[in-house]
Amino acid sequence: MIYTITFLGTGTSTGVPLIGCQCRVCHSDNRKDKRLRASALLEVIQESRQRVKILIDAGPDFRQQMLTYGITGLDAILLTHEHRDHIAGLDDVRAFNFLSNKPVPIYAEQRVLDSLRKQFDYAFTDYKSPGLPEMTLHPINNEPFYIRDIAIIPVRAMHGPLPIFGFRIGPIGYLTDAKTIENKELEKFRGVEVFVVSTVQRTVHRTHFSLSQAIDVAQYVGAPVSYLTHLSHCLEPHEELITTLPRGIEPAYDGLVREVVVKDIQ
Repeated sequence: MIYTITFLGTGTSTGVPLIGCQCRVCHSDNRKDKRLRASALLEVIQESRQRVKILIDAGPDFRQQMLTYGITGLDAILLTHEHRDHIAGLDDVRAFNFLSNKPVPIYAEQRVLDSLRKQFDYAFTDYKSPGLPEMTLHPINNEPFYIRDIAIIPVRAMHGPLPIFGFRIGPIGYLTDAKTIENKELEKFRGVEVFVVSTVQRTVHRTHFSLSQAIDVAQYVGAPVSYLTHLSHCLEPHEELITTLPRGIEPAYDGLVREVVVKDIQ
């Protein structure tokens, strides 16, 4: 099977550049310093050549990301947690409803699904007005589940006081917005070929890994390559930041694509 991750957005909740900011990161001409809110597309090509497209998080830039990367259908959306920078774009699943004439499956823990029902209450009324977003809500817990025969392994972490989920999909691990995580949960990422972890700044943050903490987590997981996401303008510009990181750890950027081929063992 072939697993591909495309980074649709690699920025923190404000995006980069930050509105009104005059810092050198926000004024950088390098496209790798232009960051939409964090989101990633996982595409799996199975031996049957069937393609499965799974989106992780759907923040305020969801519409722009779908158009930019030519995404015309999704098999599922996984939500890490209910903060607006990870769910605010869900109204725009309407476009996929129009194309497929089907609701879009959303997978998240029950607390997150309850929040969706409140924040998008108009989409969950008994009266279905034409044009409203249609979503089927699938509760998950800290146990593996499947989307079209693709195993999804939730990984529990804490975003300050808020429980969140990272996900392992085959050889790819994705963990964003974490501040702490137990070793027994980190072990679920062992053996991945690509590991994604978030950080927003070098110094200690109340609800996110600092840069050094994110590096420690990546080195514990031990993937051949790890990417940093959910980056803010508090870090150096991309081309400077990459020179300060240990071998095998790089800042991700919007549009980065990484492919992993997994051979079936007969």
